[in-house]
Amino acid sequence: MHGEAVPPPATALRTRRGAVLRAECAGDEAFVFRLFAEARALVFAQVPLAPAQRDALLRQQFKLQTAHYRHSYPAASFSIVEWDGVAIGRACVDRSEPCLRVVDLALLRQWQGRGIGSRFLAGLLEEAGAAGRAVSLHVERENPAQGLYLRLGFRVIRDTGVYLQMEWRPAPEERAA
Repeated sequence: MHGEAVPPPATALRTRRGAVLRAECAGDEAFVFRLFAEARALVFAQVPLAPAQRDALLRQQFKLQTAHYRHSYPAASFSIVEWDGVAIGRACVDRSEPCLRVVDLALLRQWQGRGIGSRFLAGLLEEAGAAGRAVSLHVERENPAQGLYLRLGFRVIRDTGVYLQMEWRPAPEERAA
């Protein structure tokens, strides 16, 4: 496929750091929409609409989410995750609150399960631990990423039905450092 990076074997990801973050820009909107649509493909496939109507609904939901994120987290850093210069995901983190908030972390399906999200979150937890700050996020109840968050030490602090609010806190010795 022209213009798309091919995921290396998971073992290669453990030995080199090919994923990098760069600031999201206006030219990334089509990619971010693709990521949004891919994450919701199974749910939207069940909606009894013609393909054009389904696409219009997806685009409307994407615009609403984008507006919500920009309004609710004006100081957040919106980043694109790249591998060898090709966009493979998105990360959005708000550092302005007392705790670091992971607003969005998503990778294209073929890049999931390869340690990229784990390394990103480990770096964020290291940053938060050094500053004595907690990290919070919301995850859909059925999202398999919940297992990753639990393995990294996040705990559920609130269940809203559809979403779980999770939080990680540095160990007492990290806060004292």
